[in-house]
Amino acid sequence: MNLDYLSEQRGRVFDLAVEHLELSALALLLAVVVALPLGIAVSRAPSLSFPVLGALDVLYTVPTLALLSFLIPALGIGRQPAILVLAAYAQLALVRNIAAALRSVDPALLEAARGMGMTPSQMLLKVRLPLAAPILLAGVRIAAVSIISLASVTAWVNAGGLGTLLFDGITRDYPSMILAGTIAIVAIALAVDALVRILERMTPTARAEVLVRGRPQRVV
Repeated sequence: MNLDYLSEQRGRVFDLAVEHLELSALALLLAVVVALPLGIAVSRAPSLSFPVLGALDVLYTVPTLALLSFLIPALGIGRQPAILVLAAYAQLALVRNIAAALRSVDPALLEAARGMGMTPSQMLLKVRLPLAAPILLAGVRIAAVSIISLASVTAWVNAGGLGTLLFDGITRDYPSMILAGTIAIVAIALAVDALVRILERMTPTARAEVLVRGRPQRVV
């Protein structure tokens, strides 16, 4: 492997990696803000599952460059269309996981919370979301890695990030530049994946499950 560009231009690679992370983080934040109410609605009304998830499934099949091209007349080039497209592609994984996570909460616990006089909003914030946190974070992890990967394509509309190295490398027939961008993108994706996995294990629900599994069984 020729790593000349990565070693000689590590400063530029680092700057583009920071841009890539910023772009991905903004897209993920927007995606979660949109997906959370959709996932809650789908979990409460199963009849919405087919139309909502079906529409998101269709959207996910649209090629990234085609969707970017469609948005250019309205939003121009730069970060705006890139963030919108990346957030849109993350919706399927997020909404599906949010709905599944909220449905997985033990009904007996919800009944107990209702018996304590909790309102639906209190039950959502204090019972359903905390108990569903590991599955919710799994969806965020999948969405984050997908966004980081797809963000490389948005360099086509001058959104910045490591995709710039890929497009410039292809244009200049510079394999070392392409390799540097690829390695950096993979490294960021793996690091974010590992970080969110750690956060999943740190949630109270996940820690309680570990304690239960590790407790010795009593023989009767």
